[in-house]
Amino acid sequence: MNENAMNNISRTNWEKVDSLTEEEIDTSDIPPLTEEFFSKSRWWKPVASSHVLVEIDPETLAWFQSQGEDYGKRMAAALRIYAEAHQMGQK
Repeated sequence: MNENAMNNISRTNWEKVDSLTEEEIDTSDIPPLTEEFFSKSRWWKPVASSHVLVEIDPETLAWFQSQGEDYGKRMAAALRIYAEAHQMGQK
C-alpha cells in the first residue's frame, strides 16, 4: 500500500458545506425526478452483515479510528469497494 495513500487530507470546507441552507445550494445542474424515474426505481433492503475477526496492522486501524466513531462501517465500505473493483476483471 502506498505510504501516502492514508495521509491525504480532504480540502473540502465541511463546516461551510454543513452551514449551507437549502436556498444556498445550487441544484440547477440536477434534473428533476420524473414519474419515469420512479416507475423504474426499486426498493431494496441491504443484506445483514457478518461479524468476523480480521487482523489489521496498528497504523491502519489507528487511521480508520481517527476518521470517527463509525470506523468499522468505513472499513467495511473500503473492503466492499476493493472487492467490487477486483471482481470486475474476473467476470
